[in-house]
Amino acid sequence: MEYSFHVDQPEWLPVEEKSCSEIYATTEERMALVIRFSELNVRFETGGPFAAAVFESETGRLVSVGVNQVISSKLSFAHAEVCALSLAQRRLGNFDLGARDTPAHQLVVNWAPCVMCYGAAIWSGITSLVTNSGPEMEEITGFDEGPLHPEWREQLHARGIIVREGVMREKALAVFRRYRDSGAPVYNARERSRENL
Repeated sequence: MEYSFHVDQPEWLPVEEKSCSEIYATTEERMALVIRFSELNVRFETGGPFAAAVFESETGRLVSVGVNQVISSKLSFAHAEVCALSLAQRRLGNFDLGARDTPAHQLVVNWAPCVMCYGAAIWSGITSLVTNSGPEMEEITGFDEGPLHPEWREQLHARGIIVREGVMREKALAVFRRYRDSGAPVYNARERSRENL
């Protein structure tokens, strides 16, 4: 019986991460990096069209990058946000990315988190989230992100997490269209029961 699990990021990711800058000063630079990694995940056919990165909020120092690995890992929780947050926590040696005496951390994601990743963002300790949102991603790809509460932004704000949206939105949507056009699988849990929703 198996008593442990881990999620490997694709072999190309650490190679690409080595070529990254140490500092990403602007929100646009940070989102451009995330979109680049989402494109690479599609191009190398190693997962869904999602990427995320954790940065020090003030300095822009890159802490970690993660990409969606649901199919390759055979683990439903291996979303880009969970991977990026987990790598950051391991690298920093702390489950709380908002702990005292540590820099504030920002999560940058190419699209709004699903219901699971929303919870992961709250529990991670980040103090800001940069993303995009709207129905377009689900309409383009067919992914089911779950019933995210309509006041998700307000709930994050109430927990001290600043949300910024609309950064490089069209470039993010272009990756979703590329994924759809590639014929890559759309994986939703209980696919057969979705007809009843």
